Amino acid sequence: MDNNLAIVYLSILVGLLAFTVVSVFRQIFKTRKTESSLSRLRSKLNKEKGTTQEYYELASIYSEKKLYSQAIALFQKALKAAEEEKEENSAPIYNGLGYAHFAQEQYDLAIRQYKEAIKNQPDYVTALNNLGHAYERKKLTTQALQTYEEALKYQPNNATAKRRAESLRRLVSA
Repeated sequence: MDNNLAIVYLSILVGLLAFTVVSVFRQIFKTRKTESSLSRLRSKLNKEKGTTQEYYELASIYSEKKLYSQAIALFQKALKAAEEEKEENSAPIYNGLGYAHFAQEQYDLAIRQYKEAIKNQPDYVTALNNLGHAYERKKLTTQALQTYEEALKYQPNNATAKRRAESLRRLVSA
Protein backbone atom coordinates (compact mmCIF):
# COMPACT_ATOMS: atom_id res chain seq x y z
CA MET A 1 0.00 0.00 0.00
CA ASP A 2 2.73 2.51 0.98
CA ASN A 3 4.68 1.46 -2.09
CA ASN A 4 1.71 2.20 -4.39
CA LEU A 5 1.21 5.62 -2.80
CA ALA A 6 4.88 6.46 -3.31
CA ILE A 7 4.61 5.43 -6.97
CA VAL A 8 1.53 7.63 -7.43
CA TYR A 9 3.27 10.64 -5.83
CA LEU A 10 6.42 10.03 -7.87
CA SER A 11 4.36 9.73 -11.08
CA ILE A 12 2.59 13.03 -10.32
CA LEU A 13 5.92 14.71 -9.61
CA VAL A 14 7.46 13.39 -12.85
CA GLY A 15 4.35 14.52 -14.78
CA LEU A 16 4.55 18.02 -13.31
CA LEU A 17 8.28 18.24 -14.05
CA ALA A 18 7.73 17.09 -17.64
CA PHE A 19 4.96 19.67 -18.10
CA THR A 20 7.19 22.40 -16.66
CA VAL A 21 10.14 21.45 -18.87
CA VAL A 22 7.95 21.45 -22.00
CA SER A 23 6.45 24.83 -21.04
CA VAL A 24 9.87 26.37 -20.43
CA PHE A 25 11.24 25.09 -23.75
CA ARG A 26 8.18 26.36 -25.64
CA GLN A 27 8.67 29.80 -24.10
CA ILE A 28 12.38 29.75 -24.94
CA PHE A 29 11.68 28.85 -28.59
CA LYS A 30 8.95 31.48 -28.85
CA THR A 31 11.26 34.14 -27.41
CA ARG A 32 14.12 33.12 -29.70
CA LYS A 33 11.82 33.26 -32.73
CA THR A 34 10.60 36.74 -31.73
CA GLU A 35 14.13 37.99 -31.06
CA SER A 36 15.33 36.54 -34.36
CA SER A 37 12.51 38.29 -36.24
CA LEU A 38 13.21 41.51 -34.37
CA SER A 39 16.90 41.40 -35.25
CA ARG A 40 16.29 40.45 -38.90
CA LEU A 41 13.64 43.13 -39.46
CA ARG A 42 15.52 45.89 -37.66
CA SER A 43 18.64 45.14 -39.64
CA LYS A 44 16.78 45.05 -42.97
CA LEU A 45 14.74 48.19 -42.31
CA ASN A 46 17.83 50.12 -41.22
CA LYS A 47 19.41 49.40 -44.61
CA GLU A 48 16.47 49.74 -46.96
CA LYS A 49 12.80 50.58 -47.28
CA GLY A 50 10.51 47.81 -46.10
CA THR A 51 7.16 46.40 -47.12
CA THR A 52 3.88 46.97 -45.36
CA GLN A 53 4.12 43.47 -43.84
CA GLU A 54 7.67 44.04 -42.52
CA TYR A 55 6.79 47.35 -40.86
CA TYR A 56 3.63 45.82 -39.41
CA GLU A 57 5.49 42.77 -38.09
CA LEU A 58 8.21 44.86 -36.44
CA ALA A 59 5.64 47.27 -34.98
CA SER A 60 3.73 44.30 -33.53
CA ILE A 61 6.90 42.98 -31.90
CA TYR A 62 7.59 46.40 -30.36
CA SER A 63 3.99 46.49 -29.13
CA GLU A 64 4.42 43.06 -27.50
CA LYS A 65 7.56 44.37 -25.82
CA LYS A 66 5.60 47.42 -24.61
CA LEU A 67 7.77 49.81 -26.65
CA TYR A 68 4.73 51.76 -27.81
CA SER A 69 6.42 54.92 -29.13
CA GLN A 70 8.58 52.88 -31.50
CA ALA A 71 5.56 50.74 -32.41
CA ILE A 72 3.50 53.83 -33.31
CA ALA A 73 6.22 55.14 -35.63
CA LEU A 74 6.45 51.75 -37.35
CA PHE A 75 2.67 51.33 -37.69
CA GLN A 76 2.62 54.76 -39.34
CA LYS A 77 5.35 53.63 -41.75
CA ALA A 78 3.31 50.51 -42.44
CA LEU A 79 0.29 52.68 -43.30
CA LYS A 80 2.40 54.80 -45.63
CA ALA A 81 3.82 51.68 -47.30
CA ALA A 82 0.29 50.23 -47.58
CA GLU A 83 -0.83 53.38 -49.33
CA GLU A 84 2.12 53.22 -51.75
CA GLU A 85 1.58 49.50 -52.37
CA LYS A 86 -2.16 50.13 -52.81
CA GLU A 87 -2.80 47.59 -50.04
CA GLU A 88 -6.53 46.91 -49.76
CA ASN A 89 -6.84 45.93 -46.10
CA SER A 90 -5.02 48.19 -43.69
CA ALA A 91 -7.50 47.51 -40.85
CA PRO A 92 -5.02 45.43 -38.78
CA ILE A 93 -2.48 48.26 -39.02
CA TYR A 94 -4.99 50.83 -37.77
CA ASN A 95 -6.03 48.43 -35.00
CA GLY A 96 -2.38 47.96 -33.95
CA LEU A 97 -1.86 51.71 -34.00
CA GLY A 98 -4.98 52.15 -31.89
CA TYR A 99 -3.74 49.56 -29.42
CA ALA A 100 -0.38 51.32 -29.05
CA HIS A 101 -2.15 54.64 -28.37
CA PHE A 102 -4.56 52.94 -25.96
CA ALA A 103 -1.65 51.41 -24.02
CA GLN A 104 -0.28 54.92 -23.56
CA GLU A 105 -3.69 56.09 -22.34
CA GLN A 106 -4.18 58.24 -25.45
CA TYR A 107 -7.80 57.17 -25.73
CA ASP A 108 -8.96 59.79 -28.26
CA LEU A 109 -6.17 58.81 -30.67
CA ALA A 110 -6.92 55.13 -30.06
CA ILE A 111 -10.61 55.67 -30.80
CA ARG A 112 -9.76 57.46 -34.05
CA GLN A 113 -7.52 54.55 -35.17
CA TYR A 114 -10.05 51.86 -34.20
CA LYS A 115 -12.76 53.71 -36.14
CA GLU A 116 -10.45 53.85 -39.15
CA ALA A 117 -9.87 50.09 -38.86
CA ILE A 118 -13.63 49.50 -38.75
CA LYS A 119 -14.18 51.84 -41.71
CA ASN A 120 -11.73 49.65 -43.67
CA GLN A 121 -13.29 46.41 -42.45
CA PRO A 122 -16.72 46.82 -40.82
CA ASP A 123 -16.83 43.22 -39.52
CA TYR A 124 -13.45 43.46 -37.75
CA VAL A 125 -14.58 42.23 -34.33
CA THR A 126 -11.21 42.74 -32.62
CA ALA A 127 -11.24 46.44 -33.54
CA LEU A 128 -14.88 46.69 -32.41
CA ASN A 129 -13.99 45.17 -29.03
CA ASN A 130 -10.99 47.48 -28.73
CA LEU A 131 -13.14 50.49 -29.62
CA GLY A 132 -15.69 49.46 -26.99
CA HIS A 133 -12.92 49.19 -24.41
CA ALA A 134 -11.59 52.65 -25.31
CA TYR A 135 -15.11 54.09 -24.98
CA GLU A 136 -15.37 52.47 -21.56
CA ARG A 137 -12.12 54.10 -20.46
CA LYS A 138 -13.49 57.45 -21.60
CA LYS A 139 -16.66 56.73 -19.56
CA LEU A 140 -18.76 56.75 -22.76
CA THR A 141 -20.95 53.86 -21.62
CA THR A 142 -23.67 54.16 -24.28
CA GLN A 143 -21.18 54.19 -27.17
CA ALA A 144 -19.28 51.29 -25.61
CA LEU A 145 -22.45 49.22 -25.30
CA GLN A 146 -23.46 50.00 -28.91
CA THR A 147 -19.99 48.98 -30.10
CA TYR A 148 -20.02 45.67 -28.23
CA GLU A 149 -23.51 44.96 -29.59
CA GLU A 150 -22.21 45.68 -33.09
CA ALA A 151 -19.40 43.15 -32.50
CA LEU A 152 -22.01 40.59 -31.39
CA LYS A 153 -23.91 41.06 -34.68
CA TYR A 154 -20.84 39.81 -36.55
CA GLN A 155 -19.75 37.24 -33.97
CA PRO A 156 -22.63 36.27 -31.65
CA ASN A 157 -20.47 34.01 -29.45
CA ASN A 158 -17.67 36.53 -28.89
CA ALA A 159 -16.95 36.10 -25.17
CA THR A 160 -15.42 39.56 -24.64
CA ALA A 161 -18.24 41.45 -26.32
CA LYS A 162 -20.87 39.31 -24.58
CA ARG A 163 -19.38 39.82 -21.11
CA ARG A 164 -18.78 43.56 -21.52
CA ALA A 165 -22.20 44.20 -23.11
CA GLU A 166 -23.98 42.39 -20.25
CA SER A 167 -22.01 44.38 -17.70
CA LEU A 168 -22.74 47.67 -19.45
CA ARG A 169 -26.44 46.86 -19.86
CA ARG A 170 -26.65 46.50 -16.07
CA LEU A 171 -24.93 49.89 -15.67
CA VAL A 172 -27.17 51.63 -18.20
CA SER A 173 -30.41 50.18 -16.81
CA ALA A 174 -29.44 50.89 -13.17
